[in-house]
Amino acid sequence: MSREPELSDAQNAALAVLLRNESDTAYTRRATRIAAYLELEPGDTLFDCGTGRGFYLQMAGALCPDCTLVGLDYEDHVLRVAQSHLGALPVMLNRGDIHHLPYQDNVFDAVILSEVLEHLTDDHAALRELYRVIKPGAVLAITVPHERFSGWFDPLNRLRQHLRLPPIRRGPFAGIWANHHRLYLPDELAALVREAGFTVEQVEEQTHYTFPGTQFIVYSIGKELYDRNLLPKFILRSTSRYSGTENRGSMLNPINWMLALFRAVDRLNESPRAMAKARTFVNIALKARKPLHEASV
Repeated sequence: MSREPELSDAQNAALAVLLRNESDTAYTRRATRIAAYLELEPGDTLFDCGTGRGFYLQMAGALCPDCTLVGLDYEDHVLRVAQSHLGALPVMLNRGDIHHLPYQDNVFDAVILSEVLEHLTDDHAALRELYRVIKPGAVLAITVPHERFSGWFDPLNRLRQHLRLPPIRRGPFAGIWANHHRLYLPDELAALVREAGFTVEQVEEQTHYTFPGTQFIVYSIGKELYDRNLLPKFILRSTSRYSGTENRGSMLNPINWMLALFRAVDRLNESPRAMAKARTFVNIALKARKPLHEASV
């Protein structure tokens, strides 16, 4: 029987500081859930598969300073960016293919697979490879975009869905479909994970309400300005996902007013009355575990 995911008060406080700059409130909810799913203990080895720019490794290092941290991505330039964000944090970053991981069998105590499966042509093969490298009894934390995605987050693609038009998958208006082969439904994701040999312990639909057009504001505009180094330093300190510890939360900073507005909308996700009729969500979060005694798959 699985225990309910939870963090200590100190871990919750550390996570709140790390996420202080986060304007994508759906991302905040994903990160918080992943942190709870992992059940990290001192001495554990954590693998962030598809680490991207390295936030989850930064998060894990703050929550479990005595853990060994390993990250993998397919592109060298992404790993260089991750290393710049992680600074002196002791991590091992590897370039590799999720379908052919450069690790021995049964080496990881916990694995993060966040917003990765939807990019892969063969998601089942990737899960089987992760099954190989994770220890028996260890946790796999997954998030993917929801097929019934919220129009609050991506109104353009939601409208196209209603009009039975194909989604936009490339360019600044791609939204939740950006470079994705598919989106998922909860039952489909759970079945896929079970087929790979894991036991599914928890499946959750996350985030109906966001500030309208969050995807376009944060990623199509904000991320583009950030990547092109077009933002002043005082703005960067208040908007970069990787410098939450540098934002003191002063309401004299206009960026913090914007963040407060985004979070005010997000709090509707905590209201039973507001969520009573919610049928669309940004993400699915799933917690799985490799059985202690393997069965043939």
